[in-house]
Amino acid sequence: MSRDPISRRLVLKGLSTAIALPWLEAMGPMASWAEEASPTKTAPNRMAFLYVPNGKNMADWTPATEGSAFELTPILEPLAPVRDDITVLTGLTADGARAHGDGGGDHARALASFLTGAHPVKTDGTDIRNGVSVDQVAASRIGDQTRLASLEIGCESGAMAGNCDSGYSCVYSSTMAWRSATQPLPKEVNPKLVFERLFGAGAGADRVKRDKLRQSVLDFVRQDASDLAGKLGKNDQRKLDEYFSSIRDIEQRIARAATLPEVKAPDYPVPAGVPGDFQEHIRLMCDLMVLAFQTDSTRVCSFVLTNEGSNKAYPFIGVSEGHHELSHHGNDPKKKEKIRDINKFHVTQLSYLLQKLKAIPEGEGTLLDHCLIAYGSANSDGNAHNHDDLPVLLAGKGGGTIRSGRHIRYPKETPISNLWLSMLERMDVKIPFLGDSTGALSGLMG
Repeated sequence: MSRDPISRRLVLKGLSTAIALPWLEAMGPMASWAEEASPTKTAPNRMAFLYVPNGKNMADWTPATEGSAFELTPILEPLAPVRDDITVLTGLTADGARAHGDGGGDHARALASFLTGAHPVKTDGTDIRNGVSVDQVAASRIGDQTRLASLEIGCESGAMAGNCDSGYSCVYSSTMAWRSATQPLPKEVNPKLVFERLFGAGAGADRVKRDKLRQSVLDFVRQDASDLAGKLGKNDQRKLDEYFSSIRDIEQRIARAATLPEVKAPDYPVPAGVPGDFQEHIRLMCDLMVLAFQTDSTRVCSFVLTNEGSNKAYPFIGVSEGHHELSHHGNDPKKKEKIRDINKFHVTQLSYLLQKLKAIPEGEGTLLDHCLIAYGSANSDGNAHNHDDLPVLLAGKGGGTIRSGRHIRYPKETPISNLWLSMLERMDVKIPFLGDSTGALSGLMG
């Protein structure tokens, strides 16, 4: 191994391509580049927010007991491999999603208020107004430490104008990240474009040229990679090979996705340029998030699996009816079973993401150990359109600042924004309040 440490900011370069590297032993102790954030950490924390719409079948979501002895419920069963890495949080409320005199529009308000803690202005015109979302608070404070301040992704496209929910603009029901009260950040649903953003693929003629040649970004950095390998020890060479294999695998899956037939789902046109297989679409996005965190390309990500109020059908798990339609189940047992199956499918994809993060060594632990992954919805029971006792969980240990593997029940009406303040603190971002917060959430350390 080289006696001189390799720069943490080293990238492999090629034609309109720059590949960031994961942490390698040859870069020296991780604390040397994370010290500015916190001298006590061995690696920086990352934060992500995953949103699922239409609430849950809460009886199949909420654990019966509190503490570390809780049993996984039917919806949470797919998380068994990472049970000790999750914290189920009951009792949190998104007050901004409530009507407060504005009538209908619970779905639009739910997504708009989830990360902002604000009550969005009811309009289907251009005079939209919401609040700043927690991910963008973090991006504004720590975004200069990474190549991308934040990453906004999703698996269902949505309009940025027009009326989508009882007089609320479509932007509210399809957008989770808000840079300012009037500046929503649209999500990218095409894995290929996310990949190109992460790996610096050129636009215009360069991008067209590469597509025409059908070359991998790895082909363009092959010489740089070969030169680097000669400076590395066996452990680093193995880690680099695994990382390159992940990149190649994603490229190949994106290429295959373009040739796959679309899934036939009533009233749900699959956006052009994305996989027809919905599970593959989600998992590609999960893998891209993992690569973004692994290379420290960004430390902040928001991921809307499907838009709030989505009526997407799930025929591949035996549910041909639309999700939103089923969420108004009227206590019909058969409809509630189908809602449970949709909920379980979404949690299965979360489990996939968490297992990928946990499989990557980092410092003295894993990449998941240095993450704060919030998953949930600002709708509770979709049939009742209530916004208290939300289905929310937090995954990861936040660099050792979270005692996971528990179910914690908070007093009713505890703002979910208190959780966001707690996550910001663990990102070394301290602000007095966010939206309707009343203070950082207690009990996360045990």
